Amino acid sequence: MLPALIPILLLSVGPLLYGVVLAFTDAQSGRTRATQWVGTLNFRDLLHDTLFWESFRIGLVWAVGVTVPQFLLALGLALLLDQGLRLRWLARALAIIPWAMPEVVVGIMWRLVYHPDAGILNETLRDLGLGGGRDWLSGLATALPAVVLVGVWAGMPQTTVALLAGLQNTPRELHEAAALDGAGAWRRFRTVTWPALRPVALAITALNFIWNINAFALVYVLTGGGPGGRTRLPMLFAYEEAFRYGQFGYAAAMGCVLVAVISVLLAVHLASRLRGDE
Repeated sequence: MLPALIPILLLSVGPLLYGVVLAFTDAQSGRTRATQWVGTLNFRDLLHDTLFWESFRIGLVWAVGVTVPQFLLALGLALLLDQGLRLRWLARALAIIPWAMPEVVVGIMWRLVYHPDAGILNETLRDLGLGGGRDWLSGLATALPAVVLVGVWAGMPQTTVALLAGLQNTPRELHEAAALDGAGAWRRFRTVTWPALRPVALAITALNFIWNINAFALVYVLTGGGPGGRTRLPMLFAYEEAFRYGQFGYAAAMGCVLVAVISVLLAVHLASRLRGDE
């Protein structure tokens, strides 16, 4: 296991420990004097930083707003792709295209879609006589919903693949027996499909929530956290503190808080899985 362990220690565990140490210092960029140990000062400042807690609230809204529709739409798509459709292989290939695209490319593509003058969305609205010309990514009321829509589209393929794998592992004999007993489609889903799919659904939903609350690249490319901080997720806020304002110690404290929150979520998820296995 040593060849696999060394990169993890160097690229994951090492930077994580360094970030924890940095959170207890007053490290800044461009300063001439030595970095000082300040103890828990950065964490005490975080408790009174309303901008950070607002970004945390936005992050939770983003994570829930992306994860829930993502799962529901992926479940419907997985159920459809599990049917014996003609050209099913082509439909499955097309369904995972967003997964193969880098987040930066997805962000640039959707910026073009949302463009106020030449974007396909506003052009379509104008052709339908529904107005158009709205700047979706710069409006205070539309920026976050527009970004959430992109997050759902970009993250749906991996959820679909996981759920489709769970569906294909469900024994067909159970569906046939239920159908012979007169069970309709909804009752077969509730009594046969969902019990077999539930462990996969819980696992992928928990992972999606953790991935979404850690989101950075997609939102950074789309809005950069604007307008007026309406899409400033916690990771964006920490990035700005570190690389725009040079407050490395303070940004590291934010990262530690996020790691602690995610660790608690993982612990709750693993505990529930263990109880379910028992």
